[in-house]
Amino acid sequence: MNTPDIPMAGLSIAAVERDTGLAKDTLRVWERRYGFPAPARDGRGERVYPAEQVDKLRLIRRLIDQGMRPARLIDLDPDALTRMLEELGGAPASAASEHGARLESLLELVRLHQPEALRDGLQQLLMKMGLQPFVIDIVAPLCTRIGEAWLRGYVDVPAEHLYTEQVKGILRTAIGVRSTAARGRPAVLLTTFPEEQHALGLLMVEAMLTPEGTCCVSLGVQTPLDDICSAAAAGHYDIVAVSFSSAYPLRHAIDGLRSLRANLPPTVELWAGGAGLRTAGRKLPGIQVFTSLEGIPAAVNEWRKAAGIQP
Repeated sequence: MNTPDIPMAGLSIAAVERDTGLAKDTLRVWERRYGFPAPARDGRGERVYPAEQVDKLRLIRRLIDQGMRPARLIDLDPDALTRMLEELGGAPASAASEHGARLESLLELVRLHQPEALRDGLQQLLMKMGLQPFVIDIVAPLCTRIGEAWLRGYVDVPAEHLYTEQVKGILRTAIGVRSTAARGRPAVLLTTFPEEQHALGLLMVEAMLTPEGTCCVSLGVQTPLDDICSAAAAGHYDIVAVSFSSAYPLRHAIDGLRSLRANLPPTVELWAGGAGLRTAGRKLPGIQVFTSLEGIPAAVNEWRKAAGIQP
């Protein structure tokens, strides 16, 4: 298998899109208009983004989500962006540079096949940050970095599996501790489509939903569409949530979601997200498509408002 000629410290534009939720076209426009980001070029002329630029882009995306305009943010350094987020109540606990170094340290533990040190490091961060920030700021970007590292041969397949299993175990435990208090509505049924074997994305969604007090039930992965519909109706669920990895064919995802929407009870909302659906939002009317995990708590609140339910 040929691997792309990407410098070890850089991410491709596709990886930056997955990591930050900023579309490729947006990144190119900002590059022309503002001079940032300022990617390097690999041997084939493809854009390669240093980790520190990706960290800054992640901060900018969060501020944009809170109503700020990019023109006001582009020229600020990461420390200023972090302080701005702190004032708005949405900043990570440490500066962006420290956050990037932490991710690189965890990536190195994965590469070196050190499961105990990796598990300890992840658990300490979970305890310090809380479940939702841990998923957004650690698990999601680390998944992207590990995927890129695998493509360039820096991380092997067993190391990637080691990371996945460690994170799955940590998330399941954290969700289990919190799920005893999460019995309220909306009631959410989580699963993936047939041929979608990646369970980590599903766990990340559940980890975002459970602290919101929702009642989550997972069918696991690879559930036939007829079985999803039957379970949703029999269990009187409010929402069916489906996750797609980047490996899942977009055309199959769109066709399957349209079919599922047509066959679900009209009172049941259909939510979908994951790296496999980055560009599918406009093609799926009647389905709420998430381009990032950060939007899930707000969506829960909106559902409750529409249903007349107090948080």
